[in-house]
Amino acid sequence: MKKVLILLLLTLFAATQAHSQERITDEERARAIFEEVDDRRSSIDSESAIMEMVITDPRGRTRSRTMQSWNQFDGDNSYSLIVFSDPGNVRGTGFLSVNENGSTTQRLYLPSVGRIQTIGSSERGDRFMGSDFTYEDLGDQDPDDYDFEWLEEHDEYYLLRASKPDSDQYAYLEFEIIKSTYALQKIHYFDENDSQIKRLEAENLEQVTDRLWSPAKMTMFDLREDRKTEIRWSEREINVSIEDWRFTERGLRRGI
Repeated sequence: MKKVLILLLLTLFAATQAHSQERITDEERARAIFEEVDDRRSSIDSESAIMEMVITDPRGRTRSRTMQSWNQFDGDNSYSLIVFSDPGNVRGTGFLSVNENGSTTQRLYLPSVGRIQTIGSSERGDRFMGSDFTYEDLGDQDPDDYDFEWLEEHDEYYLLRASKPDSDQYAYLEFEIIKSTYALQKIHYFDENDSQIKRLEAENLEQVTDRLWSPAKMTMFDLREDRKTEIRWSEREINVSIEDWRFTERGLRRGI
């Protein structure tokens, strides 16, 4: 019995040691891993796709919306336009996000009022079109926006923790990054009480270039309200020609 107890204690000690070795307080290494994710994501020049959004409320009721998206990358600058095509009550609604010189500007066009609204810092935590994604969630994940704290190296993925000083929504985030492809597979969102409040899961990863794997489906779970929003991509085209006017207020008003 004594030998069994000693063996058990040694096993627990070894497991504790292994876990402590996995967690590394190395901001530079964590940042380098995340920068590789960002570098691969911006390694393409452009992308267009059809997106299907399905919002599920706590009672299991669903609402579906269809969108056309255009994305363009130019060095450290990026441009994104989403225009809703269905259902009729949101048709023509557009969302434009422009990241230039490290600064992001977001604008929403509502055809029902014929007005373009600039999303201010106080509105970045608002739900995007009733979904479980906020305007902040739809912004670029720029490594320079984060303070990295530690990383864990698991068999299949890295786990990085980072805080975002400019965020009013989240105290910190934890990113699961697949080792073999440097693709994000999950993001965990925490509040100031260390409670996980949201989780983003990426699924059905597709190899779109020799360096880039992108999900065909992403699901954002709101853990506080027991809701979720799925986004599925189809008809994805990479490195297509996109007119510059798409990423202007003209393109926002014009829609599809």
